[in-house]
Amino acid sequence: MTTRYDILHTTTYRYTEPVNFGLHRVMFRPRDSHDLRVLATDLQVSPQAHVRLIQDPHSNSVALVQPQGPATELTIVCAFTIEYVPGLEDDLPLEPAAEFLPFAYSVQERLDLEHYLRPHHEDPDGTLIRWAHQFLRSDQPNSTRETLTRMNAHIAQSLKYQARDEEGTQTPLETLAVGGGSCRDYALLMMEAARRLGIATRFVSGYLYDAALDENAQEPGDSIVGAGATHAWLQAYLPGAGWVAFDPTNNLMGSARLIRVGVARDPALAPPIAGSWFGEADAYAGMDVVVKVTRRRE
Repeated sequence: MTTRYDILHTTTYRYTEPVNFGLHRVMFRPRDSHDLRVLATDLQVSPQAHVRLIQDPHSNSVALVQPQGPATELTIVCAFTIEYVPGLEDDLPLEPAAEFLPFAYSVQERLDLEHYLRPHHEDPDGTLIRWAHQFLRSDQPNSTRETLTRMNAHIAQSLKYQARDEEGTQTPLETLAVGGGSCRDYALLMMEAARRLGIATRFVSGYLYDAALDENAQEPGDSIVGAGATHAWLQAYLPGAGWVAFDPTNNLMGSARLIRVGVARDPALAPPIAGSWFGEADAYAGMDVVVKVTRRRE
């Protein structure tokens, strides 16, 4: 059974005086796959801009936006209609050799997964690897899927979510030290911990559907965190099932509510929007982001 969603994403940068703009990279378009199909797209920019659409090395769809002329506001509005087919990755069996940790990827898989297997952040005192090992059992074999499930739930239940608008991501050690973070911090923590257990992971940016935010919603809210803005989670590559989604912010698994936009080996490589402007140093007045994901009732 397919479901259609309408997505409206508006980002506005405000300045106290006219500034000039450099090139902006916009990664808003959902990522087509066997379970997700983009039916319609629209991109509006104010002031008027020259737009080029490309695919990056990960086959993410990127709009290169070059505003034409100075302004006190830069507004980028993206609208999409997508069709979603519920994925089955939650139930797909893993290859027998990968059902329990530790396991080894095939030689061919390792060639393609190298950048997703190698940790990207330092752990000089072994703090992160000790944290990761708490999810391994000593009295029975460690199911690969169940170990990731325990880690996913632990992050959601033990850390304090902190929405953060500024750019950048905390390191995993910073997230553990402060006891909380944003969705992208949670994703990176679990990615790096799973990599130290020999599991390939990648960062995912996108949107989160929450039925409670639909107009005339009939379904009660269920503590979904991150809806109404861009969201971040991770995927783990499990032989036999492929890339499986884990959202440690909400303790979700699978892609039922998660709408993929971009994937990367590190959060710094998949910002929803990145660009530059030229003017007085104190001209920047702030940014507003509004995201609406609604399900079509047909």
